[in-house]
Amino acid sequence: MTILDTRNDDTLLVTVPNKLLIAGEWRDSVAGGTFDVHNPATGSVLRTIANADADDGRAALDAAAAAQHGWARTTPHERSAILHRAYDRIITEKEALAYVMTLEMGKPLADARGEVQYAADFFKWFAEEAVRIHGTHALAPDGRGQILTVREPVGPCLLITPWNFPLAMGARKMGPAIAAGCTIVFKPAPQTPLSSLSLARILQKAGLPAGVLNLLTTTRAGEVVEPMLRSGIIRKMSFTGSTQTGRILLEQSASAIVRTSMELGGNAPFIVFEDADLDVAVNAAVAAKMRNMGEACTAANRLYVHESIAEDFTAQLTARFEALTIGDGTAEGVDVGPLIDAPSLAKVQGLVDRAVNAGARIRTGGAPLGGAGYFYPPTVLTDIPDGSDILSTEIFGPVAPIVTFTDEDAVVAEANATEWGLVGYVITQDIDRANRVTAALEVGMVGLNTGVVSNVAAPFGGVKQSGLGREGGHLGIDEFLNHKYIAIPAPKPASSSGA
Repeated sequence: MTILDTRNDDTLLVTVPNKLLIAGEWRDSVAGGTFDVHNPATGSVLRTIANADADDGRAALDAAAAAQHGWARTTPHERSAILHRAYDRIITEKEALAYVMTLEMGKPLADARGEVQYAADFFKWFAEEAVRIHGTHALAPDGRGQILTVREPVGPCLLITPWNFPLAMGARKMGPAIAAGCTIVFKPAPQTPLSSLSLARILQKAGLPAGVLNLLTTTRAGEVVEPMLRSGIIRKMSFTGSTQTGRILLEQSASAIVRTSMELGGNAPFIVFEDADLDVAVNAAVAAKMRNMGEACTAANRLYVHESIAEDFTAQLTARFEALTIGDGTAEGVDVGPLIDAPSLAKVQGLVDRAVNAGARIRTGGAPLGGAGYFYPPTVLTDIPDGSDILSTEIFGPVAPIVTFTDEDAVVAEANATEWGLVGYVITQDIDRANRVTAALEVGMVGLNTGVVSNVAAPFGGVKQSGLGREGGHLGIDEFLNHKYIAIPAPKPASSSGA
């Protein structure tokens, strides 16, 4: 594998706000001070930004509440036009947004450009959904009246996003909230706030009214978020992150019965059957494992390969991994950037070490690269011992553990033997097997002969402890709408008049 030297150009960062956005104004924290945002490729400080505290959280909450009534009364065309203008601005600023994202998160520029387009497409999709918020009308079955249903904005929303897709996750949540007529308090991850701040600036310039979007950057998530969830003002929370944090937020949401949608962790099985086209299988495995350096909830976490083709598959996957270029993502030609931080690097190495100590075999990779930044090489492991925690833990790194199998029912049972159920992958040329296995997998999404499932027009989400609700597609906007039923009595008969 090739390793490229790192380089830096921070000049684009001066265009990124470094304050909180509350009631349409960029301002410092009341008393929270500031915190530093670091480049994971070098460890250097990129920007120092405002660190919100509980008082800032309350101010943002009050601003969202004050703006809700007026924003809900805007026309669908107005909301749609704002999102269309934001789409255009994102496309115009694609290179700058991609570069800022790479600086703060580490992903290669090519991947960052793809994410910028993906984020913009969410705004375009929900701009179109804004004008299609339909209700229903029906005659009551007994004929005594009419049943009218309308959909209305749920109210002020708290949106919390992770660091791994900082622009797309913000757009995937903000887009439907804005389209539905909801105001927002938005808290991005402290590791990658610069992309979110850039997105807020774009929405502001696109004409989003003051108070509709309020953004809090903070390292004090518990102090800031919990009071909002218990306030009775927030009526909807959308969270993407770990299952452990999701459980905490669900408990905090219970006191005020806050409506929630959760996109939580995953432990995706990637099943390659004996009839698979090996080129398709390897290409899909690279896509499903190496997107975002493996730091994705949709990443293939456990690779189950039929015994009869396992060695050929492993050899080809190993060769593909070894051909990847590692380095600072801002350098063109880089395939694999750094992991997000030191704890993430230590977690990945710990999982590999424990598996190897128990008998697993390293085919490539297996140790940090050292030097500046949090670089970990693409790694392939085989001969994984039963019970290894690398098979039961979300790796969130570029490590592919391969397990062999011979029986279809047994591998499906093994794939389902987890608390998570976000996504699964099936590689086969047998249509009957494809139908059986995709139906049997306990997941919210399946990639059939592909390693990529994300699509703005498709519902994204999982089952079991991988989450609640769906984002994207035509279901995405429904998460931000209440259904109201209006009973209309049957009309009174016309009075008769005599001659």
